[in-house]
Amino acid sequence: MSVTVGLKGRAEAVVNDSNTAQSACSGALPVFGTPFMCALMEEASWKSIAPHLEEGQSTVGTRLEVSHDSATPLGMKVWAESEITQADGKRIVLKVAAYDEKGLIGQGVHERFIVTDERFLAKAARKREG
Repeated sequence: MSVTVGLKGRAEAVVNDSNTAQSACSGALPVFGTPFMCALMEEASWKSIAPHLEEGQSTVGTRLEVSHDSATPLGMKVWAESEITQADGKRIVLKVAAYDEKGLIGQGVHERFIVTDERFLAKAARKREG
C-alpha cells in the first residue's frame, strides 16, 4: 500500500470535564483544551495513514503548528479533519482543522514520519541505557 496526497481522516469527541483546559493544566477555564484539540488533529492524521502502511510500520508526529481560534464549551461535539498535502518518502505533511457544532475552532499543519515499529522502540529504549 502507499500513502498518497489527498488521503483524509477524521476524529471526534464531546467536550467534557476530562478534555478541558483545566484538566490539561493549560488554562483555568472549563472549555475544550488546546492540548486536546491538538491530540484530536493527530488522531485524525495517524488513523488516516495507518491502513496504508506495511505491517510493522507506524507514523510518529514530529511537528504541529496550529492556531486555536474559538472556545468550545462543555457538552458540544468537536471533531478534527486531516488531509495529506505532501507525501515525500517517509515524510508526510497534512493540513489539519478542528470544528465544533458552530464552525471552525482551529487549524494548522502537521508533519508525521513513517517508522518501523521495532526499530523505533529499540532506539527509544536505548535512552535508558547508561
